[in-house]
Amino acid sequence: QVQLVQSGGGSVQAGGSLRLSCAVSPSSYNTYFMGWFRQVPGKEREGVASSATHGGFVYYADSVKGRFTVSLDKAENTGYLQMSSLKHEDTGMYYCAAVFSVYGGSWDSAKEYTYWGQGSQVTVSS
Repeated sequence: QVQLVQSGGGSVQAGGSLRLSCAVSPSSYNTYFMGWFRQVPGKEREGVASSATHGGFVYYADSVKGRFTVSLDKAENTGYLQMSSLKHEDTGMYYCAAVFSVYGGSWDSAKEYTYWGQGSQVTVSS
């Protein structure tokens, strides 16, 4: 059974940094697209960034470009979302997601992803 286990997150002041991790298991599942999403109460899940183990497919939402960096460590089978220059509006529950086949839609569409992490709360105080 595929599992995505997240770590990281927390509370930080505006301008600070946080890093989220998303470990994929079992290790035999090592070719995938990974997306990062965030959600605030009352709103739909919003795509933040994406990447792929086989390279390319690196996308960012306009709201985080230049501040967030997505990466994948193949040896660790873990994805990372490095968040810098955080703003209050970055507050939300962050989820990683993975799909092991080419998706037919857009990288920032939650329905394209099959497996999801448990979520990590990120709170940015202004």
